Amino acid sequence: MCDDKIIRRFAGGFILASVALGWWVSPLFYLFTVFVAVNLLQSSFTGFCPLEKILGRLGLFNCQP
Repeated sequence: MCDDKIIRRFAGGFILASVALGWWVSPLFYLFTVFVAVNLLQSSFTGFCPLEKILGRLGLFNCQP
């Protein structure tokens, strides 16, 4: 398990980066923003978070697989 703050920071960073890329590079980057939002929504219902699993396997931020 990861601390919820880590997951929220990653999600916020991904959203800000994809909005900036959508604004300055290509509007197709907004699809990444939608992907992050859908992932956050589904994880609130199911409790499954792919980012948490990835960070756990990498052993980053004291996350457990």
